[in-house]
Amino acid sequence: MTQLDSLARGLRSRARGRAGGGLIRILLAEDVSMVRGALVALLNLEPDLEVVAEVDRGDAILAAALAVRPDVAVIDYDLPHTDGITAAGQLHERLPGCRTVIITSLGKPGTLRRALAQQVAGFVLKDSPASYLAEVVRKAAAGERVIDQQLAFSAFADGESPLTGRETEILRLASQGADATEIAAALHLSVGTVRNYLTSVVTKLNARNRVDAVRIAAESGWLM
Repeated sequence: MTQLDSLARGLRSRARGRAGGGLIRILLAEDVSMVRGALVALLNLEPDLEVVAEVDRGDAILAAALAVRPDVAVIDYDLPHTDGITAAGQLHERLPGCRTVIITSLGKPGTLRRALAQQVAGFVLKDSPASYLAEVVRKAAAGERVIDQQLAFSAFADGESPLTGRETEILRLASQGADATEIAAALHLSVGTVRNYLTSVVTKLNARNRVDAVRIAAESGWLM
């Protein structure tokens, strides 16, 4: 530990002593090391917060949480191997006492709906002030749920996807650049059947074409 680290730890300890309350222990999951380091530093500057574990991939969250038993897990949505919302659902099932807060740059109603379905306690956009994230962590630890009101309104106003599971699967492959022949081979369907599905998707979404259908579905969070 460097002298600067020791000084910072000492200042935090004194501040926590003045605060007189218990620490909220945090697990942070973020795959970009520079962003993760900045978030750890910012959260640890708060007198009542302490980051006790850091991971850089979604499939490492559950094991780390079971090892350190945090009060709150702050999880980036876009993580390798397992996305943040899936990991939040795993945490809720295995460690229900740990509250989860999703941080994301994807302010999409469909993403929020999926997070709420996994009992996420907070949903924070990455362009929010650092002080707001700290406040959301505190409220989550206290048993509250904190969601941006405008985003929540949009999530329920937009409604559920009109697409069937098969239509969503085919459109997701199309969004990744696969053509009808490749999709047919991947799903063991005829090319004609795939084209019929894509026509149905375009009609249901009132889209101009297949590319427009992908855009509409992605913006609504229906391809997650």
